[in-house]
Amino acid sequence: MFTYTSNQFQEIIDFMLKEARRRGASDAVAEVSEGQGLSVTVRKGEVETIEQSLDKQVGVTVFLGHRRGNASTSDFSVDSLRATVEAAYHIAQHTAEDDCAAPAEKDLLEKNPRDLDLFHPWALDAALAIDIARTAEGAAFAVSKQIKNSDGASVSAHHAHFMMGTSQGFMGGHPFSRHYISCAPIASEGGKKSPMQRDDWYSSSRIPEHLAEPASIGAYAAQRALSRLKARSLSTRRCPVIFEAPLAAGLLGSLVQAVSGGALYRRSSFLLDSLGKQVLPKHISLFENPHLKSMTGSAPFDEEGVKTSPRTVVNKGILEGYFLSTYSARKLGMKTTGNAGGSHHLTLQSRKTPQGGLPALLKEMGTGLLVTELMGQGVNYVTGDYSRGAFGYWVENGEIQYPVEELTIAGNLRDMLLGIELIGSDSLIRGTKETGSILIGSMTVGGK
Repeated sequence: MFTYTSNQFQEIIDFMLKEARRRGASDAVAEVSEGQGLSVTVRKGEVETIEQSLDKQVGVTVFLGHRRGNASTSDFSVDSLRATVEAAYHIAQHTAEDDCAAPAEKDLLEKNPRDLDLFHPWALDAALAIDIARTAEGAAFAVSKQIKNSDGASVSAHHAHFMMGTSQGFMGGHPFSRHYISCAPIASEGGKKSPMQRDDWYSSSRIPEHLAEPASIGAYAAQRALSRLKARSLSTRRCPVIFEAPLAAGLLGSLVQAVSGGALYRRSSFLLDSLGKQVLPKHISLFENPHLKSMTGSAPFDEEGVKTSPRTVVNKGILEGYFLSTYSARKLGMKTTGNAGGSHHLTLQSRKTPQGGLPALLKEMGTGLLVTELMGQGVNYVTGDYSRGAFGYWVENGEIQYPVEELTIAGNLRDMLLGIELIGSDSLIRGTKETGSILIGSMTVGGK
């Protein structure tokens, strides 16, 4: 599947590191990667795009004491590799001193990377991808005559492998895969001037056999679009709000960003100095497990070669750890958490989880707003102020009454996180985050 072998990658890295040392570098880090992908989009049964990608790159970071420079190239010839090291070296010569700039400490590096089963090739060609996309979109149109249009259905497969090495003695890499199927139908009540509503759904996995059936993806996306028809407005009020599971993953992402090293050492977070303090209700804990087999957020080591480990980030509401790289940890006078490159697989769990999925959570809420789509970027991570456009459903007596649109939901992220009353059992994985829908006790809902 790949042009280069892992042994060839290792030879390239060894050459880069030796060349850096020959020029007088105190340390160096090199990484080489190669990937290929296929993505197909079909709209109303017709092929819109077929994209085939092939890429390769090698990059090197050269350290001259506490000065560093980096450069990269897609040309793997010896002359190009040598020129790339030279470019990184010259950049380092003209870079200001930074006491925190240095590779990760040798004793923190992963010495025996484990196999986490992250590579599952999909024998997908354009013809098969088109057939899958048409199946998903066709299933959407078959749900109702009110599905009159489509933003398309897409199918994608991506395969890649990489290797990185450091002058501290680390050498590691592995192949990985990412695949998905999506569909975005458009519903209309009928008539040329009838309002249209769009919704979508997708399935993603490293393992193609674990993707949801294309027809079920299309049918569910169509049902979501149809349920948005005849949407009304709401008057401004305060009420409980449920963030549907895909949006709850985004809310969890806000917490992660607020307690990540870059935001903390720049003092641009609403959760500064929160270690050991309550950031979530006592019934909620947050776990990070980088070693789950085949998960998108799994990795035996981070982007600096630092060994990853399972840990509890929030224990019964109390923040026990940040998300730190080597650099951000040094800026804060702390130790890296193995999170260079971001968080690994996170699971949000609560001791208060009503069984029965989203319907059970709606009954627990009684009356309030279920939010299924957010719009805009109205989040201030320095103050925590939160204000975003929303679409959702008004709920009374635990039952959805009607769709609502042209809303704004507002609050403060610190209060919102502390105000989580329940987490649903409708657990969903989106990227590196796993959570059910989240019920927040009270937010301001702005309408007409």
